[in-house]
Amino acid sequence: MKKFCLLIVCVVAVMSCGRDRDAGTQVPYIIFETDMGNDIDDAMALDMLYKYVDAGKARLLAVTINKEGTAPAEFVDIMGTWYGYPDVPVGIIRGGADCETDAVNYAKAVVRMKSDDGSPLFERSCSGYENYPDAYILYRKILAGMPDNSVTVVSVGFSTNLARLLETSADEYSPLSGKELVARKVKMLCAMGGCMSDRDFYEYNIVKDIESAKKVFEEWPTALVTSPFEVGIGIEYPGDSIENDFGWSSGPHPVVEAYKAYLPMPYDRPVWDLTSVLYCVDNRPEFFTESPKGTIEVTADGATVFTETPDGNRSYLITDDRQGEAVRKHLVRMLTARPACRK
Repeated sequence: MKKFCLLIVCVVAVMSCGRDRDAGTQVPYIIFETDMGNDIDDAMALDMLYKYVDAGKARLLAVTINKEGTAPAEFVDIMGTWYGYPDVPVGIIRGGADCETDAVNYAKAVVRMKSDDGSPLFERSCSGYENYPDAYILYRKILAGMPDNSVTVVSVGFSTNLARLLETSADEYSPLSGKELVARKVKMLCAMGGCMSDRDFYEYNIVKDIESAKKVFEEWPTALVTSPFEVGIGIEYPGDSIENDFGWSSGPHPVVEAYKAYLPMPYDRPVWDLTSVLYCVDNRPEFFTESPKGTIEVTADGATVFTETPDGNRSYLITDDRQGEAVRKHLVRMLTARPACRK
């Protein structure tokens, strides 16, 4: 029998989820900010996060969505249920960027899939997706209950929710303003956005909400590391892996079905969002080189301009061919592995 989830689950319950393999090891507390449904790399990045939680290398506090509609939240619920983490709270956006016609909405495609008997292909744990809390409110509730300097925000979509968080005032969760709350509770913002190799390139996550991106990249009060467009575009996940490496799944796999629904198979896809997750959980020299510290300006037309400064706290990731191949192999190993609850 399917259960109905609470809109907001107690943070303590999330922090103590039962798959932290080594309670004595400090692992990042992560909030995953995503435009789930716009590109398949968001779903693949969430797959990675669940497996890092399985391995005790991360704790997932929440998933916050910056793509409009109920399908992204329902798809996240499908994934959470399938991977064994149905109680991770979800926040949504209202009045966000218009992006529904930018690409095939694989989230909508998957939530509409049916079994032979007409029932939904994938089990859900929740209902009333339109009643989920606004993401910026969920941020305040979660951050207020966390230790200082403990949370990593992984943002692989638009900056709208984060900008709204910075603009919040004191409320029932905290007497601090949004910017003060972030400065106290957040350790790092790890984003996928921008392009540092070409100042005339206008990257999608930035240009869909330039005003919010400008606020976040220039005013976010903690360290910010971005994985720019040129990193992900240079590393492709192989489509033949989707076709051949998931035979262990006895039934339909939500990410495999989403991948197949997104573009005609077979196709390889850049791993933009996955690189941000990889960096914040499992950063190694064989994967990435980090730029010097500096500032990142978002121009009026949506370009990103990095300036090296001795007192800056912005940086970006760089990969060469050798590192890119190491990242690709690592991602294939991770995505093709069985989740703990499926073993």
